Amino acid sequence: MVSSEFYQLENRRYELKQPDENGRHWIDSMGLFLGTWQGTKEARTGYWLRWWDEAGNLLLWAVEQIEQEHQQKERLIAYLQSQGIDPNNLP
Repeated sequence: MVSSEFYQLENRRYELKQPDENGRHWIDSMGLFLGTWQGTKEARTGYWLRWWDEAGNLLLWAVEQIEQEHQQKERLIAYLQSQGIDPNNLP
């Protein structure tokens, strides 16, 4: 895991903060964690800064959210068709 340095303004000075056990930094004013994530975005593989919520769930980029919604739609269409329902002709 790649670690990035994180400084927080305290008493008019920037203090170096240590990450948690997951290598993330809690940003209290935002209610989110900030950390590095390894993966591919826009055909580039590497380390990216990403946000996680308080429960540790990775917040999706817009393109990831669109893809997830598309996959859910496709699964719903397949399920409706398996039940003999035409998804293009719903009551």
